[in-house]
Amino acid sequence: MNINVVTLVGRVGGDPDMKYFESGAVKCRLTLAVRRRTRNSDEPDWFTLELWDKTAEVAGNYIRKGSLIGVKGSLKFDSWSDRNTGAPRSMPIIRVEQLDLLGSKKDAEAAMMDGNPDHF
Repeated sequence: MNINVVTLVGRVGGDPDMKYFESGAVKCRLTLAVRRRTRNSDEPDWFTLELWDKTAEVAGNYIRKGSLIGVKGSLKFDSWSDRNTGAPRSMPIIRVEQLDLLGSKKDAEAAMMDGNPDHF
């Protein structure tokens, strides 16, 4: 049995990066800050999210920096060669299959306006 499921809840780190393709497909990339509470630190872990088609359109229309969202998807790795050195590179990406808008509009605005770290 193989299982590749990732579930995260956190705050969006920037406005959605939308790409529209000639085929009609839509892709959205977001960063998500998720707090990992430990004894020594309260720093967020940052994840790159990739959303496609209708889910991407919802993200583009309703998500902004500071939005509280929940996502469910799978982990994948993007691979490429470094332009300068030719060295192989890779980056983990969460391919989102389910998106939940969790916070109110007021919550998202507060997170953007006051810079309070509790909002991340």
